[in-house]
Amino acid sequence: MTNEEIIKIFQNSKALLEGHFKLRSGLHSNRFFQAALLLQYPNLAEQVCVELAKQFADVKIETVISPAVGGLIVGQEMGRALKVRAIFADKVNDELVLKRGFKFKPGEKVLIAEDVITRGGRVQQTIDLVRSLGAEVVGIGVLVDRSGGQATFDIPHKSLIKLELETYNPAECALCKAGLQIDTPGSKS
Repeated sequence: MTNEEIIKIFQNSKALLEGHFKLRSGLHSNRFFQAALLLQYPNLAEQVCVELAKQFADVKIETVISPAVGGLIVGQEMGRALKVRAIFADKVNDELVLKRGFKFKPGEKVLIAEDVITRGGRVQQTIDLVRSLGAEVVGIGVLVDRSGGQATFDIPHKSLIKLELETYNPAECALCKAGLQIDTPGSKS
């Protein structure tokens, strides 16, 4: 798939939004990516996750883990594409934990799957969790890296696409000055 084809899928599913948005960071942007709007369509979720999984075809992976909630569908589809087990970590008091009887065997080869990274905090929590339980993180796969290179890890991470989303300080936002109504999308709304 080309970047243009991927962007078209994002736009057609209304996952890549254009307008005036207030981000969780407090900054404003003229574009916003809401992965859930793409992932609500199983055929599209499968299509993009299969494409991402191809980047890990030569990596020995025994399990895919995703941080809940955003990465759940990506992890499930990546596990299916790679023909391995797919599990997820639950959030408890803003920390990630394994529940539901999920376990790792010592040295198990684990791929982390996530929908979007901005700063990479949830992915880093997942890395720390996997390592604390004696397994080995062999890679990170995300649909969209919107970190602008700011999210870095000590293991290889690959994304289906990198989205450069312009951001503005609210005091200097041309969209505000133009009187455009602001929207606050995201997983908290």
